[in-house]
Amino acid sequence: MKKGFLDRKESVILSAVEIIDELGIQGLSTREIAKRQGISEGTLFRHFRSKNDIIAAVLDFYSKYDEDIFHSVRLKHLKAKAAIVFVTDAYATYYENYPAITAITQLYSVLLHQQDFAAKVNSILHGRRNCFRQIIENGQKEGEIRPEADSSILADIIGGTFDMVCLMWRLGGYSFSLRGRMLLAVNTLLESFSLQNTKEEKA
Repeated sequence: MKKGFLDRKESVILSAVEIIDELGIQGLSTREIAKRQGISEGTLFRHFRSKNDIIAAVLDFYSKYDEDIFHSVRLKHLKAKAAIVFVTDAYATYYENYPAITAITQLYSVLLHQQDFAAKVNSILHGRRNCFRQIIENGQKEGEIRPEADSSILADIIGGTFDMVCLMWRLGGYSFSLRGRMLLAVNTLLESFSLQNTKEEKA
């Protein structure tokens, strides 16, 4: 009984992601979700109180691997540049295997202005940003990344690059390798603020 309940909830979340991917957030409705699930709206409301409750669950689903990825970085004791590449590779691989989930990335600005979701979106964004910032600061302490660079700005550049590449991937009909493009972009950025490169330029 409990397993079936959990399976239905996850199935509803997946349908919601699919609808947002195909129709945008404006196309998401409990009626459309119930239709795709083959159930009544009444049955749907046994699992979720409202459409906003479903959207909140979608955001949780979207970010559910964040802590696992960040924890893996800590366990592996990776140096800064390797850690940034690892995190980028993990997200890019996840998104390539589940392209529809990238639709959620494009909802940040919309959901930030809605009271029910602002805190959750802020938590996701700041969590990811702080992960990159901490990695960068560790790299600065270890002499791998330029110490004069602002870690918050570098974290924003990495996150912003990821979001832009994801958007172009979606607009291009997934016609290129997201993982390949993201790793190329991040490695290019890493080269630009690598302390090693600065030393070589001075030499």
